[in-house]
Amino acid sequence: MRLLVVGRLSGQLALAVKMAMQTGAKVAHVETEAQATHALRAGQGADLLMVDFDLDIASLIAANEAERIRVPIVACGVGNDARKAAAAIRAGAQEFIPLPPDAELIAAVLAAVSDDDRPLVTRDPSMQVVLSLADQVAASDASILITGESGVGKEVMARYVHKKSRRADKPFISVNCAAIPENLLESELFGHEKGAFTGALARRIGKFEEADGGTLLLDEISEMDVRLQAKLLRAIQEREIDRVGGSKPVKIDIRILATSNRDLAATVKAGGFREDLLYRLNVVNLRLPPLRDRPADVLALCEHFVKKYAAANGLQAKPLSAEARRRLVLHRWPGNVRELENAMHRAVLLSPGAEIEETAVRLPDGQPMSLGPDPAQQTVARATQAAESASRAFVGQTVSQMEQQLILDTLVHCFGNRTHAANILGISIRTLRNKLKEYGEAGVSVPAPQGAYAA
Repeated sequence: MRLLVVGRLSGQLALAVKMAMQTGAKVAHVETEAQATHALRAGQGADLLMVDFDLDIASLIAANEAERIRVPIVACGVGNDARKAAAAIRAGAQEFIPLPPDAELIAAVLAAVSDDDRPLVTRDPSMQVVLSLADQVAASDASILITGESGVGKEVMARYVHKKSRRADKPFISVNCAAIPENLLESELFGHEKGAFTGALARRIGKFEEADGGTLLLDEISEMDVRLQAKLLRAIQEREIDRVGGSKPVKIDIRILATSNRDLAATVKAGGFREDLLYRLNVVNLRLPPLRDRPADVLALCEHFVKKYAAANGLQAKPLSAEARRRLVLHRWPGNVRELENAMHRAVLLSPGAEIEETAVRLPDGQPMSLGPDPAQQTVARATQAAESASRAFVGQTVSQMEQQLILDTLVHCFGNRTHAANILGISIRTLRNKLKEYGEAGVSVPAPQGAYAA
């Protein structure tokens, strides 16, 4: 986590900074509100601001908002001045940390506010296959398209890939293409020069430059305007960008990850997405199955969220009752992991007994979970699905069969591109071609290169 401390580093604040660094935070420091906005505008990224409550927090937030810079703020100050602490919260700070600092409190608050620690929790064989492919490609600089329904954990997977990559110690910058108005997204991504448009009072470094050396995640890429897609394609191809209003290109060194909950191939056919950009982004595709197809993950995630929200609310983590576990596995979870997390948060707060009973697990409308029309049939279907997932995870296959399936699956993910597949598999292109020739002669269907992927 990148932490920007704003205020004079008196003894207690300096001690708090040391404690934050011990939790793994990378800390930078400025003394004034104006310096903080300037640093953020200039590309000194931060996941969290720790601000002295004697400073004008409302003005700092307003100045950042004017630059479309949104970074959560934690206020801190010496003593238990309830009036100042309340004023800081009213001004927009999300939490208050009293000084002198407590190491455990600082670690808990920073983790809760920054939301940077989102581990990838999985036990299901269908997700293990995806995770295995992610591990294979993480060390490369190949662009990866992560697809799946809303709420399945696409950004969590992107962070996992970044942490496994050679760029793990560099920035991970995420841009939600659906959340930023079309007329602002270009400046957000590429930055702008002073005077480039009305309101551009100073140079602003965009997300591409902020992510230099690290990873840039383009979240919900399908929502990007087609005109801007052309500029993005050039940036990926040339490894350089043009700030809005700039006179010369800026070199960048980043890895691109993108997510989409749409069928981009269908969007291409409909004219809403550039085919050449899809080819550039989709060197490897990681498709995350919905939670209803990952029965073994449901309980693993439940246990994780129960511990997380029990700790966050100062409560003891309770086990799930047998009936609660049964209903959780049978539920279809249309909102996927996001819905499950909210349900478990509510369950932790609503459970009065020694166990979390099924009555405490509520749906978004407040109603308890129902069993569905035919619980026995659903159970059989889930068991069959789990068995099929396990078979896809190579159980019971010979080594040569596993090798063949892995090669063919990788080739499918690479749209038949032999060069990309060989790089991901860590073998020479000659070895790959020999293997594919062997499979073809044995009557096995081998994916052919598709369009711009031919190689």
